[in-house]
Amino acid sequence: MHPLGARTREDMKERIMDRTQYTNLAKAWEFTEEHARERESDALTDTRTAADESGQLQGSAAQARLLGMLVRITGAASVIAVGTGSLVETLQLAHALDNKGLLTAVDSTAQGIALIRKAFAELQDETDTTLRAVNAPASVFLPRLNANDYDLIVVAGDAENYAATFAQASRLLRVHGVIVFTDVLALEDGQGGVINPADRSDKAIAMRELLTTVEDDEGFESTLTPDGTGLLIAYKK
Repeated sequence: MHPLGARTREDMKERIMDRTQYTNLAKAWEFTEEHARERESDALTDTRTAADESGQLQGSAAQARLLGMLVRITGAASVIAVGTGSLVETLQLAHALDNKGLLTAVDSTAQGIALIRKAFAELQDETDTTLRAVNAPASVFLPRLNANDYDLIVVAGDAENYAATFAQASRLLRVHGVIVFTDVLALEDGQGGVINPADRSDKAIAMRELLTTVEDDEGFESTLTPDGTGLLIAYKK
């Protein structure tokens, strides 16, 4: 057999293996997401459905559960959720605080903040966590908050939320505080997001710039993960 033919078969096997691995990764994401959906409470499932039907499409259930776990792992007692209609994630953060501390939800849209305020009103009698919902852009509200007062910040939604929040993160977070950016791969518009160099949408461009900014900041240690639609997690040194 000609050596070239043997090498061609080896290359084909490698390519087939690569396709299989990608297929398995896609199946793993789907399995994880379905598993997380199954573990959502009936109340949270109803909330997700209502939000989706109102046009405020909710993100990954597995990602929301991971964010709740980060609250518990870090022992966070003071949390900021910056988002655009990210209701399910905000409620997971509230539940993870386990009847303590403060959760501040910041949403610049009227519809998004209305959903959060309604959910907070229903939750208020069931928890001792202080729940605060603010209708304002992150760039306007966050500079008003006290410095070194927060353990965890979670950012979602519109592209402008990300840079504006990171600009305040070092000031707002306590030492060893954490900031988490969701949807960093910017897959929501269907153009391929960050992983497609041809995608020049506002969100994709903003996320590429965010990655560079956060990873180059010597005050933070960060890592990018494919959870949900991409998480960038940064730890304040």
